[in-house]
Amino acid sequence: MELSIIIVNYNVKHFLEQCLKSVYKALNGIKAEIIVVDNNSIDGSLNLIKEKFKEVKLVSNKKNTGFSVANNQGIKMAKGKNILLLNPDTIVQEDTFIKCLEFLDNHKDAGALGVKMYDGNGRFLPESKRGLPTPIVAFYKIFGLAYLFPQSKVFGSYHLGFLSKNKDHKVDILSGAFMMIKKEVLEKVGLLDEAFFMYGEDIDLSYRIKKAGYENYYFSQTNIIHYKGESTKKSSINYVFVFYRAMVIFAEKHFSKQNVKTFSSLINIAIYLRASIALTQRVLKRWTLPILDFIFFIGFIFGVSGLYQKFTEILLPEETLNYLVPIYALIWSCSNNIFGNQNPPIKYLNLVKANLMGLIIILTFYALLPKSIQFSRAIILVSSIACFLISIFTRSTFNFLKIGLFKNNLKQTQIIALVGSKEEIQRTENLMTIGNRNKKKVFKISISKIENNTEFYDGDIFQLNEFVNVNKITEVIFCAKDISAQNIIYSMADVNSKNSVDFKIIPEKSQFIIGSQSIYSNETYYTTELNHINSLENITKKRSFDIYISLVLLLMSPLFILFFKNYMKAFKNINTVFIGNKTWIGYEESSFKNKLPKIKSGIFSIVDNDKKMEEETVDKINIIYAKDYNIMLDLKILVKNIFKTY
Repeated sequence: MELSIIIVNYNVKHFLEQCLKSVYKALNGIKAEIIVVDNNSIDGSLNLIKEKFKEVKLVSNKKNTGFSVANNQGIKMAKGKNILLLNPDTIVQEDTFIKCLEFLDNHKDAGALGVKMYDGNGRFLPESKRGLPTPIVAFYKIFGLAYLFPQSKVFGSYHLGFLSKNKDHKVDILSGAFMMIKKEVLEKVGLLDEAFFMYGEDIDLSYRIKKAGYENYYFSQTNIIHYKGESTKKSSINYVFVFYRAMVIFAEKHFSKQNVKTFSSLINIAIYLRASIALTQRVLKRWTLPILDFIFFIGFIFGVSGLYQKFTEILLPEETLNYLVPIYALIWSCSNNIFGNQNPPIKYLNLVKANLMGLIIILTFYALLPKSIQFSRAIILVSSIACFLISIFTRSTFNFLKIGLFKNNLKQTQIIALVGSKEEIQRTENLMTIGNRNKKKVFKISISKIENNTEFYDGDIFQLNEFVNVNKITEVIFCAKDISAQNIIYSMADVNSKNSVDFKIIPEKSQFIIGSQSIYSNETYYTTELNHINSLENITKKRSFDIYISLVLLLMSPLFILFFKNYMKAFKNINTVFIGNKTWIGYEESSFKNKLPKIKSGIFSIVDNDKKMEEETVDKINIIYAKDYNIMLDLKILVKNIFKTY
């Protein structure tokens, strides 16, 4: 057997499907086997393999064993004279395997090879070829010198930026996303080191191959797409700790004690530096607008109060103002959060709803206050108008300057180019319609000049770069049934050189349109499957709702705690919900619950506990709740559960 392909999968079902389809196309005429090792996925990956890819040898682990352990399981089963470690979030060209195997056969000194990798937006991934991360190389990378001088032989050694991406080279380190290794070499140097759970195992194996007297080759004559190069959350604190911890393990294994000490010091600096930057970016991005809302609201309410006192000559109690004004400002700020007004695009109706909701709650709260500390309702009404205008102004400013979350506004109204046959384009349009995709305009691009002569098409793939530029296309979707992986990659790379465009691919017979940002998120899928409750907007709304309701219930507790039987249950859990350990409304328990989008356990269930229901019915209710989440439904369920009389 010529080749054994080992794919370790963990909860990326739709990427795995796309990957396997490209693999089968590339295996034409090659005697090979495909081994998928699944690390206890809960997204339906196992059923996908069993139903659609029955020829695949499947290993189903009962826990997430990590990348190294899972790959070793596959290697021990492999019968091919060459082993390919392949990530599930990749697409290989039709000629990739045949060219790589020929190269290995013709280079007796070769131990392993990697290929030219592009991310999901057509950008070359520098980790396609890497140098050995010695302490000095790590220093240049950690402190940004590698980024500033990528083509320098001194500073750019980590990604070997001084070596042409379009030529073959001997390199130190290959990427585990695509690493083809001669089996005889693995038998000599050993398998992946299982001390590495994720990250670093490819560096360690590449280094051991070099130490054994073999060469690692960067092979430039074929390409793959590697989505994870774009979508791995490299700015996350978790990534920083895991990645740099792997570097320390590598250093302890291969460097001298002095070098290990130096390396560890650099790593610790890097961890704290990157973690601080990541945390600061996250806080600023998410909370800048809500904090400004709160500050501006306080300022304007005090301003309105001051004008009221000046013109009416009625003095308001200073203590009242100092306590109540921040509370009122907080209520209006939370109302904006509940209705998703901190996220783009600007929705004026939601701003109105948020303002009215805040006003009603404040007036209700006002009515419950002792008359001695009440102040004019006129101040509240005028402040309401002022807060509404401030909300519009701040969001318009943020949108114009592309600040915070508005910086990453994915152009909710898209100008889209669909590339493929008439049949596949129409199928894709139907999926986008089902997914409620907001499209400004859709252009249809043919895959041949002959087809372009028909009225259905607006252009052909050979004109794609010009077409994107002239028509200001924001998103290009390739129909993989009609276009080779090679042509997709070439088209992406060509367009990306001049334009900023999002690229997506719809595999043959798939219900999913897959993009570079979607590997760990369902947000960018146009699908009828469950993803609505996990959208960024709804995650924010649900969390804001939890915080807001917790505050309201706390404020109202003296009035309601004696009269409603479930109020005490709510009161006892206010703190738990406020800190984020639970949510007010959650799924009802069922066997299907683990297959639904993840949310916190609920204090109250969406199912009426007074009614006995079969599990099948409960499952359906949970599904509907996940698919069609609405914050007003949470409020309705909460009110129904709390306000039950004794």
